[in-house]
Amino acid sequence: MSAASWASLQEAAGPVSRETFDRLVEFERVFQKWNRRINLAAQSTLDDVWRRHILDSAQLARIKPDARRWVDLGSGGGFPGLILAFLLAERDGASIDLVESNRKKASFLQAVVGQFGLPARIIARRIDDSYPLVSAPQIVTARALASLPALLELSAPWLTNGARGLFHKGRDYRAEVEESAHRWTFDLVEHSSMTDPHGVILELSDLRPATSE
Repeated sequence: MSAASWASLQEAAGPVSRETFDRLVEFERVFQKWNRRINLAAQSTLDDVWRRHILDSAQLARIKPDARRWVDLGSGGGFPGLILAFLLAERDGASIDLVESNRKKASFLQAVVGQFGLPARIIARRIDDSYPLVSAPQIVTARALASLPALLELSAPWLTNGARGLFHKGRDYRAEVEESAHRWTFDLVEHSSMTDPHGVILELSDLRPATSE
């Protein structure tokens, strides 16, 4: 891939070594090979995996450049979890847990982690069975997994104990935020997506059950 692709990665994620860029280029080849056997991403997005999946995932690293302990829920084809694992390899002591209950997808995730020696652990369980296995993450991520109200329910054990959520959302995110506010109170920062003009990354913290008046 071109120098422009490396520049686009650094624009999205912040400073990234040439070695990490080369590893992500190789990962894209591996992803495409596996995707021909098992469905890892929507067919309509496969013509531009670099921008629509890799860069879209990588932008989370820029938002929280100092975070060391991450967990990604419903990791699926590895977005954003595997991409963050490549980037976290450049941060001393950083790691990410990838929670994925689908056996075939978990096998793909494990194969990539092993091939590239990534600082990641695959938890092949349902999210609600993973809570005892993931202790004190700083950041919880999820992409194309569920509505925001459902995401808050799933990640509440961590978000109510000091973790922050970074959740990709599309153009209708405001309705999801409003619906979530019926059940929860939280601090919210909206980060414009660098890859989707209609998308945002919602950064949620200080999650607490809403109190009725």
